[in-house]
Amino acid sequence: MSRPFWPAALALSLTAALTGCASLETADLSPEPREYLGKHHFGSGKPYRVRGRTYYPMTSSRGYREIGVASWYGSESGNRTASGQRFNPNGLSAAHKTLPLFTSVRVTNLENGKSAVVTVNDRGPFVPGRLIDVSQAAAQRLNMQRRGSSKVLVEALN
Repeated sequence: MSRPFWPAALALSLTAALTGCASLETADLSPEPREYLGKHHFGSGKPYRVRGRTYYPMTSSRGYREIGVASWYGSESGNRTASGQRFNPNGLSAAHKTLPLFTSVRVTNLENGKSAVVTVNDRGPFVPGRLIDVSQAAAQRLNMQRRGSSKVLVEALN
């Protein structure tokens, strides 16, 4: 009598295992942007402190629009950004203190009307009076490399 039970139990176990695998295949396993949880935890979306000041990352960029001073950076090539990506001065990226990471923003140089769409993948700038740091490539598109900084409009793209 134990023999007929064994094949049925095996078949039931295999069915359960295959059903479990099938549900994994249909689940959304697309990779999410990796949060860099290194020494400063800037990419976690949690509040963080720099030079004695606490910053609170926004949970949404919807409707974000602000005028301020942009500067550019390029010498950090290869260093990890807050998002975990390696900084590429030839890419169109930016650092912002509180916008959610991976937010696309249009930066418009108010001094000459030129604009560039960049992705926020880092935190900063932590210099008083600065709104955003853009990569060297973005600074070239904005024609702001010579002066080092410019008055800009930053608008989140939804």
